[in-house]
Amino acid sequence: MAAGEVVRAGEPGEIIAEDPEHGYGAVVTASGRVSVAREYSPAVSEVPFNTVQLSRLDEALTLSARSTGLGFSVYLGDLGEDTRSRAEELHASSGENAASAVLLAVSPGQRKVEIVTGAESTRRLPDRACNLAVMSMVASFKEGDLVGGLVSGLRMLSDQAGTAKN
Repeated sequence: MAAGEVVRAGEPGEIIAEDPEHGYGAVVTASGRVSVAREYSPAVSEVPFNTVQLSRLDEALTLSARSTGLGFSVYLGDLGEDTRSRAEELHASSGENAASAVLLAVSPGQRKVEIVTGAESTRRLPDRACNLAVMSMVASFKEGDLVGGLVSGLRMLSDQAGTAKN
């Protein structure tokens, strides 16, 4: 292909040879500039949730905290070999608020869910309530609904903690 040469699209069934110097989708313009057409591939986001899902999760966390007075948080990621110990470390990082904090730690790759409660929150969230919340979350996770499972678990825990508060 020479500078300024007109290139036409191939007829149906006709095979167009690749330009050996520039490849497919390239043309040398009259000015000598090479114009190249490439397929657009959007960058893949590393965030597991879109903005709507993040909004749902934020709303559930906010409503849970307001209705119970407890501090709810969610950790999503690998928990290592000893998932319970790692979840307890993450809960302890709440500092002086750890007594009234509730952590939902989810490791999808490991298929593990841990709920850690502090000294105050454990009185309002017995093990039975936490186990029921985990079962509800796992059912949603199995259907591929990660955000729905987290929101469901938060609602169940806040309902239980709100009931125990009165």
